[in-house]
Amino acid sequence: MFHLAHISDIHLSPLPALTLRELISKRITGYINWRSNREGSMTGGTLDVLVADMKAQAPDHIAVTGDLVNLALDEELETAQRWLKSLGNPADVSVVPGNHDAYVPGALKKTRRFWQPWMRGDAQVAANSPVEFPYLRVRGDIALIGVSSARATAPFMATGDIRERQARKLGEILDETGKRGLFRVIMIHHPPVRGAAPSHKRLLGIGLFQRTVRKHGGELVLHGHTHLATRYEIDGPSWKIPVICVPSASQSFGNHKPPAAFNLFSIAKTNIGWSCHMIERGVVDEQMTIRPIREHDLAVGAVLAPV
Repeated sequence: MFHLAHISDIHLSPLPALTLRELISKRITGYINWRSNREGSMTGGTLDVLVADMKAQAPDHIAVTGDLVNLALDEELETAQRWLKSLGNPADVSVVPGNHDAYVPGALKKTRRFWQPWMRGDAQVAANSPVEFPYLRVRGDIALIGVSSARATAPFMATGDIRERQARKLGEILDETGKRGLFRVIMIHHPPVRGAAPSHKRLLGIGLFQRTVRKHGGELVLHGHTHLATRYEIDGPSWKIPVICVPSASQSFGNHKPPAAFNLFSIAKTNIGWSCHMIERGVVDEQMTIRPIREHDLAVGAVLAPV
């Protein structure tokens, strides 16, 4: 049994002080949005309580699907680096970036540098090479595949994308890990499902992503971005692939978005395929009590030959 925890949309607070030069960019709109919509509802205290409960469940691995910061300021990226060190050993924590981590041109390059230990695949670590997406990490029977949809966008836009080069490499990784009989978890920030996000926040390349997994397979897709607890399905070669999102890990109780939560997946190989049990744990009251919210048995993957 492999226990995989999933959190997303950390949005570490508080914001550092901004210079006038930093505000003369898309960051001015993000700063206004933070002060008017998020400053009072997304708190470090909520995040700390949630992470403590998640660690108490003793997951084997943690998947973080983006938006660790807000405006991708250098000071924010350094703060997120320290937070990742507190979260876990880089070998036990896998990160993909979100649109806020690539907020302005040049930010994603810095994000890769600051968070490199948590965003490199096994082959990249062995070769001491830079971060490249998609990456592959194998832990037991689990293949953790990190896809980047992060990109800098114009003001009032929060779209992401996946392009041919990354999709082609993703297909190669899915083929390789499928032949090895691994449970393939794809991590991406933006939802690869039509209608899951409004048009100004959608993933560009949803069709390309879905065609890739329909041809090459996969067992589970984890994403963030919408700050919602949702479950969708997309087509695999001959089965449905669950697509799971989780609320923001910093969202306090009593706001218009659901409060902070994480998902815990218990994955095991059986004599006919895979079992995957999902537990949603999150904040349930103003005292920041954390309890199980829902449980699901997910139908995942192809049927394997009996062992």
